[in-house]
Amino acid sequence: MNRPHVDWRDGLSEAWRTITGNRMRSSLLILGVTIGVTTLLAIFTIVNGLSGRIRDDVVSSSRPYIYISRDSGVGGGDTAEKMRRTQLKPELVDALARTEGVGMIDYEVSNNSGTVLKYGKEKTQFVQVFGCSQNFPFMFSIKADEGRFFSASDVTARNRVAVLGYGPRKDLFPNRDPVGKTLRIYGKPYLIVGTMAERNHIIGQLGDNFVCVPWTTFEKDGLKEGFEDRNIALLVNDGYETDEVISNITGTMRRERRLRAGRKNDFDIIASETYGELIDKVTGGIALVLVVLSSIGLLVGGIGVMNIMLISVAERTREIGVRMAVGARRQDVLLQVLVEAGILTGIGGVLGIVLGYLASWGMTHVLRFPFAISPFVTVGAALFSISIGIFFGLYPANKAARMDPIIALGRE
Repeated sequence: MNRPHVDWRDGLSEAWRTITGNRMRSSLLILGVTIGVTTLLAIFTIVNGLSGRIRDDVVSSSRPYIYISRDSGVGGGDTAEKMRRTQLKPELVDALARTEGVGMIDYEVSNNSGTVLKYGKEKTQFVQVFGCSQNFPFMFSIKADEGRFFSASDVTARNRVAVLGYGPRKDLFPNRDPVGKTLRIYGKPYLIVGTMAERNHIIGQLGDNFVCVPWTTFEKDGLKEGFEDRNIALLVNDGYETDEVISNITGTMRRERRLRAGRKNDFDIIASETYGELIDKVTGGIALVLVVLSSIGLLVGGIGVMNIMLISVAERTREIGVRMAVGARRQDVLLQVLVEAGILTGIGGVLGIVLGYLASWGMTHVLRFPFAISPFVTVGAALFSISIGIFFGLYPANKAARMDPIIALGRE
C-alpha cells in the first residue's frame, strides 16, 4: 500500500487553510512576527547607517590618513603624562615629508578653547579657531563654498587671512557675502578670503563652528602659554599599506626626537582606520543590546505560534487520526505541522523585511544616514522568522505526531 507522504505543497495548502479558516488568529500571529522582524531589521539598518555616518564625519577623508599628536585619546595611558610631552614642532614636517609612503601633510595648531566672534551687531556661538596649512581642505575632503582657501604663500608670509566654517559664516553674514570683509580674531584684523560648505555633520552645527587661519599666523597671534596643542596629519600614498607607513613614520619621529633604543615613544600615532574600528565597536555594542531587547517581540510571537498551532492541532485531531489510520507515519504528521508553522511565520518574516527596509529607509533619509540593503541580513531575517515557527511549532507538532489513531478517530 502506498503510504501518503507530506511535502511543502501540503504544508502550504494546510497553512493557507489555517489562515483563511482562522483569519483573526492567523493575522495576529503574522502581525506579531512582522512587527518583530521589522523592528530587528530597522534597528540593524539604522545603527549600521549611524556607524557609517559617524565614520564619514570623524574620519572625514576620502583617503587613509595618519594622525600624530602628544595624546591621540585612544589606547589609554596616563593623560597627564602625555600632555607633558614635548610639542610637535613644525621642523618635523620636512623630515616627515621625506619619509617613504607619506603624501600630503597638514600641520595644525590650536589652543583648545572656544571663542565668540563678532561682526557689527552679529555674533557667533562658541567657535574653534585653529591654525593649519593650505592642505587642510584637501586632507579632510571639506569643500570651499565662497572665495578660496588660503595659499602656501599666505602661510609663509604669516598673512592675517581667515576661512570661515559654515556656522560662523551663517551667524555673522546671514544676508551678505563675507569674502573681503575684515573680522577681528584675538583682537587682530583678519581678511576673510573664503568660506567652507556645510558639512551636514552628525553633531549638527557644532561640526561647522570653526575658523581656519594659517598656522604661522595663529602661532603669532593666537597661542596662549600652556594651552597650545600641535598635531600633524599625513596622507598615505597610493601603493603603500598604512601599517608600513606608520612604521616608517615612527622611525622618523624617534630619530628626530632623538629617542634612544629602549625608550618609549613620546608621541602617539593613530590611523584613520583605527577611529573607524573604534566607532564600529561602539555602535556594534549598541546594536547588539538593541537587537537583544527587540528580540523579546519575536519571542512573544513565537509563543503565539505555539498557542495557535496547539489550537489548530486540537481542532484537527480527527483529521490527523484519519491520516494516520490510512498509513501516514508519525514523521509525516510532525513534518506537516512544522512546515505549516514555518510558512505562517515565513509570511510574517517577508512582510517584516519589506516594512523594515521601508521604515529604515525613511529614518535614514530623515537623519541623513547612509542606507544600504544587505542580502546577507535579508536572507538571515527570512530564515530566522521561519526558524521561529519551526522551533515553537515543535511541541504542538510532536503532540500531533504522538496521537493514538484510535483515540483521535473517536474525537468529535
